[in-house]
Amino acid sequence: MLDHVFTDAIGALRDALERALLERQAFEERLHADVLLGDLTWETSYGLPGEGSPPRVRADLTLQWPTWSQTAYRSWYIDEELAELPRIDIEVVMRIQGLVSSPEPSKVLAVLPRESPQIAGETLKRAGATVETVHSSDLRSSEHALEVSYEGTYELDESALADGSILDHHFSAIGGWISSTLVKLGDLDMLYLPAT
Repeated sequence: MLDHVFTDAIGALRDALERALLERQAFEERLHADVLLGDLTWETSYGLPGEGSPPRVRADLTLQWPTWSQTAYRSWYIDEELAELPRIDIEVVMRIQGLVSSPEPSKVLAVLPRESPQIAGETLKRAGATVETVHSSDLRSSEHALEVSYEGTYELDESALADGSILDHHFSAIGGWISSTLVKLGDLDMLYLPAT
């Protein structure tokens, strides 16, 4: 296994989501390496247990390790000096999908908190809602969805760089928060298309 602080963060987040009894969506996990710029991006999706595929509500998570964070981490790893704290950019997108009609964003935003729980003293901030409509090829039917994203950064101090197990503690609250948020979204009074 690759021993790197970014893979430690991925493992800590995955553990937090599985402790919250969320189900990882099959074939939805990806690790991308930008060959030109050097950024690493990990993406995954989780839903509530028993929701099926695709789930009515799900959380799409993205962690990004920018190339300058790798440079700072490598410098610390070799020299034990840390001029700038490396950071991981985090995005969590809450999604309701398979809706019969276009949802009212205010109804959804009313049940969503403005911020996530703290992750090492920082929170993810809520952005606005995006409403999506997909029409069938013959334009006789449509399906609607709504997404709300939370974005922020997680700075790794020297203790987190030296001991990856600290990340487990820092990411521990995020699993329960995502799980309870998905339950709130699933409890909204909305009409869904029948499962296929």
